[in-house]
Amino acid sequence: MARHGLMRARPAELLPGTVRIITARLNYWPGGREPDEVLADAKLAYVSRYALGRDYHKVLRARLQALAERIHECAPHGYRVFTDSAPVMEVALAAKTGLGWRGKHTLLLDRSVGSYFFLGEIFTDLPLPLTCEVSPHCGSCSACIGACPTGAIIGPYRLDARRCISYLTIELKGTIPESLRPLIGNRIYGCDDCQLVCPWNRFAKPTAVPDFLPRHGLDGAELCELFMWSEADFNERMAGSPIRRIGYISWLRNIAVALGNAQPSPELIAALQSRADHASQLVREHVEWALARLIESK
Repeated sequence: MARHGLMRARPAELLPGTVRIITARLNYWPGGREPDEVLADAKLAYVSRYALGRDYHKVLRARLQALAERIHECAPHGYRVFTDSAPVMEVALAAKTGLGWRGKHTLLLDRSVGSYFFLGEIFTDLPLPLTCEVSPHCGSCSACIGACPTGAIIGPYRLDARRCISYLTIELKGTIPESLRPLIGNRIYGCDDCQLVCPWNRFAKPTAVPDFLPRHGLDGAELCELFMWSEADFNERMAGSPIRRIGYISWLRNIAVALGNAQPSPELIAALQSRADHASQLVREHVEWALARLIESK
């Protein structure tokens, strides 16, 4: 954000000549094992539902590119496609164009499908007609605020990203703050809690995109199994997945924390001990913490 400054709020600086933005959404709800069932079993690994299948950047970007090219055939235009790939205020733009309203968890909501969808944009120099915003429908509900495991939603429409499990397990490259580790539970990549409790997500529909369906049993895999993957296993099985971008070291770090939050067993302790002398100091640090937790609670 510091690097790009106000560019995110000035589309024409990102793509000179931009006068309109076409926004789009694509539903990703993948089905599979029930999230509550996985979260309740400390031996299992919880992966945010959006990341169970193929990398959405590739899927949605390809579709938007095809749409932009089709528009170009009918009305030649200068354009550029974005899918979480540049300093673009995606939720604000989607709300401005009527795709939904910003919920109190800061995500986009729609009355008919909830919030389980990806967003993308086409910046264009075509002077297209404008669409209208929709009214918000969160009312007095604050379920998402109370559901956040780490208290990252510090108020309606206000998120402290430094406490958000999605940030801690995906964007953060270093040490996860020790005070937050117990609150992460068995979430090894992202978090859906604020969406899972949202009443509007009762209307979520399964995705029609096969690429978003669960792969490699990630909708409820055993923590120990995932922790024992070699780096070659990780790179092979996560090829084409958004998870691969965090890298193998962060993968082990995250699973070590989840193991430390599980009920102690000889299997879990043995798995952690097998990584106790890992070449990465980051992995060793989190393994040591997890082992201390399990041994102390035996």
